[in-house]
Amino acid sequence: MADETEIQEEIPAAPVDEVLEALKALPGVTEANRQLDEVVLRAERARAHALLKTLRDEFAFQQVMDICGVDYPERSPRFELVYNLLSVTRNQRVRVLLNTDDATPVESASDIWPCAVWWEREVWDLFGISFTGLGDHRRILSDYGFEGHPLRKDFPLTGYVEVHYDEDRKTVVYDKVKLTQEFRNFDFLSPWEGMTLLPGDEKVNRSRS
Repeated sequence: MADETEIQEEIPAAPVDEVLEALKALPGVTEANRQLDEVVLRAERARAHALLKTLRDEFAFQQVMDICGVDYPERSPRFELVYNLLSVTRNQRVRVLLNTDDATPVESASDIWPCAVWWEREVWDLFGISFTGLGDHRRILSDYGFEGHPLRKDFPLTGYVEVHYDEDRKTVVYDKVKLTQEFRNFDFLSPWEGMTLLPGDEKVNRSRS
């Protein structure tokens, strides 16, 4: 009968995740792991731009598929910036996360991927995260005169103002949001309540008679 030492030697060692280990060793990476077979890197804000360039040039992550934000109001800094990258040649994805706030700009990735301009404009519009080196900080989803950033979790669900066309003044005007009591409490009768006969049921009843 084999002793415990021999049994332990028969158990093969877990394979080394070479891609994960290589990415974990990159400058600026503070944490690396796999989630659902996708590499997730947490990076330092000040070194994130250099890290993204390295991922493109040395690890063949040619495309940035998305740049988005997440708001954690209870944390400091409150925002998390997320870069989703794709390597077409290696059929691999990597997600890069970094923490930031609305006071300290993040270096733009638009010089690495020109299409990042659109994603960064969206992040600025919806979260208020600014980028150094981004030539266009115009809003991309909200109107030019819109106040606030709609995806912040402390932003009111109804917004601050609403837009409508004024026939008398012949122009578009902004007014404060006005909600009726029915809309706020949903205390009106649903059109489905109290309905005993649906459209088309009379044909079924006629065929059975």
